[in-house]
Amino acid sequence: MKDSIKIDPFGFREYDARWLYPNNINLEGIQALGKGFGTQIINHTKKNNPRIVVGHDYRSYSEEIKLALKKGLISTGCFVEDIGLSLSPMVYFAQFDLKSDAVAMITASHNENGWTGVKMGIKKGLTHGPEEMQELKEITLNEKFIKGKGSEKKINNFQKNYKDNLINNKINKKIKAVVACGNGTAGIFAPDILRGIGCDVIELDCNLDYTFPKYNPNPEDLKMLHAIAKEVKDNNADIGFGFDGDGDRVGVIDNHGNEIFSDKIGLLIARNLSSNHKGSKFIVDVKSTGLYKKDKMLLENNCKTIYWKTGHSHIKRKVNSEKALAGFEKSGHFFFNEPLGYGYDDGINSAIQICHLLNNQNKKMSEIINELPNTYQTPTMAPYCKDVEKYKVVDEMIEELKKIKSNKIKIDEQEIVEILTVNGIRFSFKDGSWGLIRASSNKPSLVVVVESPSSDERKKAIFDFIDNLLQKSGKVGEYDQKI
Repeated sequence: MKDSIKIDPFGFREYDARWLYPNNINLEGIQALGKGFGTQIINHTKKNNPRIVVGHDYRSYSEEIKLALKKGLISTGCFVEDIGLSLSPMVYFAQFDLKSDAVAMITASHNENGWTGVKMGIKKGLTHGPEEMQELKEITLNEKFIKGKGSEKKINNFQKNYKDNLINNKINKKIKAVVACGNGTAGIFAPDILRGIGCDVIELDCNLDYTFPKYNPNPEDLKMLHAIAKEVKDNNADIGFGFDGDGDRVGVIDNHGNEIFSDKIGLLIARNLSSNHKGSKFIVDVKSTGLYKKDKMLLENNCKTIYWKTGHSHIKRKVNSEKALAGFEKSGHFFFNEPLGYGYDDGINSAIQICHLLNNQNKKMSEIINELPNTYQTPTMAPYCKDVEKYKVVDEMIEELKKIKSNKIKIDEQEIVEILTVNGIRFSFKDGSWGLIRASSNKPSLVVVVESPSSDERKKAIFDFIDNLLQKSGKVGEYDQKI
């Protein structure tokens, strides 16, 4: 690779690409990435001049990143259709609406200011998985580029197409909703769309500011959730929504200002859908509550729940391959297949489905959530672990926990009864409690989640057990947040 090109190989993550800019990648590196992706599109589509939709988020450097990426794409023969300032789901929608061959969205989502990245996909409704990312990495780093003559055109006013498509799904009940966007790009989309379906919207941090002055636009960030909770209570709102930086995730606060973890929101939506869609499949990630498996309404309506790998690419692929009605991630990625959507994750469409849940029931959100059995959950916690070490640490944890299970060693007076290793390790107990350890797919960290239906004390005991195991490895640092 030429000396002028800077591109850290670790930026090629499990299902997207992310770097600190310009520390870990420069514009020449981005251009090389464009050449790599353009080559990959041509190889997969067997077209000399495939059409690719490109959009960008509001970060200060996203446009220059986009220009470099487009230059690379065009050099391979791609016809670029630039839809301008976008959300990730807007780019995914554009592939269907414009009948394009591929998509590229310039965003680092909820990552802190200074990060950049690209979400990519070729098959409609799907983003790159690990195999495609590995292929792209090899093409790019080894400079196996196709040369061609491409071009580009601006698609003006496409934001309206995207908004109008979602506004079609109106509600009858007037719902007062706090809409928080953490100064991210969703701020110019979410309030308009939710007003359009019939909500009374109270905006919170919806003005665009790429410095993210108050908190990162991340619906799992407690600062963001606490800010929404205060606004809900101060305005006597029915619900609060928090959207991430590129608009593909949503977090929810009920009318009392209480956070509802997204996996439980997913369960409520699944229950609401199940009576009209009997026999449906739902896909949930391994970080999600265990309540899906035992839910009486889902079982009565002959619905099946499949636990799968965490990550928007993994879940949407499983939703696609299983022809599931919907998929839900604890992180707030929700996926709705036809007739509810195109299979990709869209935080605003998810909020609309939640509004329909409220619309269909003469109850407050707090009353609806209270219909679920109570569980004690931790937030998603991310202890630091180097990219080169995190998967090894997880493998060590898997071996250790398998030994504990086989030797029937008790943790807080209970034995492990089930182990799931589809993504890291999820270990469960007879009382329904479980813990999860996995490697983060987009940052140098692990992911830890614990849930117990029994008590907060039991939740804490399982977390302490996990934390002690991790500390013994000597390879794990500080947590981003901790109970």
